[in-house]
Amino acid sequence: MKIHKGANAFKSEKQTVVTIGTFDGVHAGHQQIIKRLVDAAKIENLESVIFTFFPHPRMVLQKESGLKLINTIEERTEILEDTGIDHLVVHPFTQQFSRLTAQEFVRDILVNRLKAKKVIIGYDHRFGRNRTADINTLKQFGEEYGFEVEEITKQEVDQVAVSSTKIRNALLQGRVEQANNYLQTPFSLKGVVVRGRGLGKEFKYPTANVSIKEDYKLIPKNGVYVVSSTIDGEKYFGMMNIGTNPTVGGEEQTIETYFFNLDKDLYGKELRIEMLTRIRAEKKFSSIEALKIAMRQDEAFSKQYIRDNYAQ
Repeated sequence: MKIHKGANAFKSEKQTVVTIGTFDGVHAGHQQIIKRLVDAAKIENLESVIFTFFPHPRMVLQKESGLKLINTIEERTEILEDTGIDHLVVHPFTQQFSRLTAQEFVRDILVNRLKAKKVIIGYDHRFGRNRTADINTLKQFGEEYGFEVEEITKQEVDQVAVSSTKIRNALLQGRVEQANNYLQTPFSLKGVVVRGRGLGKEFKYPTANVSIKEDYKLIPKNGVYVVSSTIDGEKYFGMMNIGTNPTVGGEEQTIETYFFNLDKDLYGKELRIEMLTRIRAEKKFSSIEALKIAMRQDEAFSKQYIRDNYAQ
């Protein structure tokens, strides 16, 4: 897969089949569209192109929404790399770009830059300044500029019954198993292990405190989770706490993971941690001893969950 930073950087000898979208999460519905894109490109001897945006349009046009994304742009790129597409165009979404008319977008981007011979798009796709143009407008432009429009119908979209919004809501409510079903792969957090307050060692639960640099990355609801990570080529399971550690007077949100059967210095290492299920909500315990008892119970739950679901 070739990655192009913006439409102006795109190069292809052949004409293309294009789909357009943010593809946050690259969930089951997205995967269906991508498969259709790849199959059409092979049948018609075209190059397959995903035209996506960064930042997400709502992060530019509706800053007050505080939108958080399922994937960082790096994660989204990594997932799309495994889908068999030929080209990923990551176009910078700016106020200026949002003001392009529908005709300017079609003529200047789709036709002149991306060499579109075919566009595969959802029935409800809207584009152009103020999102005033719809799929019927696109079909009219197709006749004018010589490309075909293949519509993904409402029935096809409804059959999938999944959306990026549903996944975000599930994660914000702590329902990671439901989110993972939608995504068809575990939701993950990726960051560098930094030094924390060192309290885990005092409790005999030394934790890896992960710092995530992308402030737009969605963090699931505070609580305790069963997780896994591949570290130096080996898979380790553990339990993660997302929250402020109120029992010990914490105030800032941290992401801390205790890995079972792991005795390594992880400081400075970048980890991708997959979230498997939620154990419980974070709470303020009456004493440190009560917190320790709860952590032992969390560990027992985690190990039983792993035996039930991941036993060799």
